Amino acid sequence: MSSEVQYIDLYREQRDLICENSAEAMNAVRDAAFDDFQRLGLPTKKVERYRYTDIPAIFAPDYGLNLKRLRIQVDPYEAFRCDVPNLSTSLYFVVNDMFYDEEKPKSLLPEGVVVDSLRKFAGEHPEIVSKYYGKIAKNDGITALNTMLAQDGLVVYVPKGVKVEKTVQVINILRAEVPLMLNRRVLVIVENEAQIRLLFCDHAADDRVFLTTQVVEAFVGDDASLELYCLEETHYKNARVSNVYIEQQKNSTVKHNVITLHNGTTRNQTDVSLLGEGAECGLYGCVIADKQQHVDNNTLIAHHEAECKSTELYKYVLDEQSVGAFAGRVLVKHGAQKTESQMRNQNLCATREARMFTQPMLEIYADDVKCAHGSTVGQLNDAAVFYMQQRGISLEQARLLLEIAFINEVIDQIELVPLRDRLHYLVEKRFRGELSKCVGCKLCQ
Repeated sequence: MSSEVQYIDLYREQRDLICENSAEAMNAVRDAAFDDFQRLGLPTKKVERYRYTDIPAIFAPDYGLNLKRLRIQVDPYEAFRCDVPNLSTSLYFVVNDMFYDEEKPKSLLPEGVVVDSLRKFAGEHPEIVSKYYGKIAKNDGITALNTMLAQDGLVVYVPKGVKVEKTVQVINILRAEVPLMLNRRVLVIVENEAQIRLLFCDHAADDRVFLTTQVVEAFVGDDASLELYCLEETHYKNARVSNVYIEQQKNSTVKHNVITLHNGTTRNQTDVSLLGEGAECGLYGCVIADKQQHVDNNTLIAHHEAECKSTELYKYVLDEQSVGAFAGRVLVKHGAQKTESQMRNQNLCATREARMFTQPMLEIYADDVKCAHGSTVGQLNDAAVFYMQQRGISLEQARLLLEIAFINEVIDQIELVPLRDRLHYLVEKRFRGELSKCVGCKLCQ
């Protein structure tokens, strides 16, 4: 319980300051989250879903927190120089855990669509935020900690029937002069028959120690569509613990793609609830790790209603002493007949020191379903490497080409052609070791 004590004491001592610099709709669930955190604590490896990541060790250091909401001196347009060629986006920034509103985006969104500060939106529309905020993000120690400390974040609201054609790109910039903990909250509401495509990019502007907790709650209505792409490209001193909760209604579609190109320690948890007939979701992830990097992806897809579909594909390439983990669970509840589900996890360990833990699971309580799952852990095919060497390709280049081909299956799931092409380029740079030599955002070098 030692790691939790500092956060419990912090909340008791600074509760009024935390609430003063937030919104009433967020404060309304803060005390209940504090009670949950005292009860649950930080999850240890004895908790099944956290068995592959030492969470108490990550949270043990004494990080600084910006509870007074002091403005960080940064021009995000200067800090973020790179972009995806030929991809026209509506560009927004979150600096640490504060929405950047000092300069308005140049592109306009359709009428009624909101991409803004969660704190500001909660003050202007408390009835909307109160209806959704904190409703599905529960029963988890990290989520409780985020809920009790989060003061701002991002809200994305798409009214009924509105289709946002242009991709909304959100750049999360880490900026600090001291070791910093930030608690970012994201609320996404896509009403019936609406659609939106979101691209979240995490970048570090400073060579500091960062700890990020992030909780995303996404509500997708009847016949609505949400595409969510998350790209992490930070540095070795960054620890990121992200929990994503998604609720889908009838005939809705969700595609969630997580790409980890460069990091320190990362744990991503994704929970999807298919609550209406005909709902469909796809979860995709790719990881490239080396040195002592650690990446843990944990997913849960719960089929509550009949005739829903889910697809999962996660691929890892691990080099040197890196550690990867994947645990995926598909739950088919009573009455969820005609369910179709496919889960696949494939992994390459490039060295004997690299470690991969994989745990695909199916839990089925219906008798008319089509479900399958599988996982593999191995090394590059020696025969394929030898075949390429016989044709004049060097050993190093042969391994590189095979690793790129292996990971590209996940990248090819991205429907945005400019983003897909850009990621193919970045993946090749990452395998060549070029991204790790860069500074700042690393993508513009």
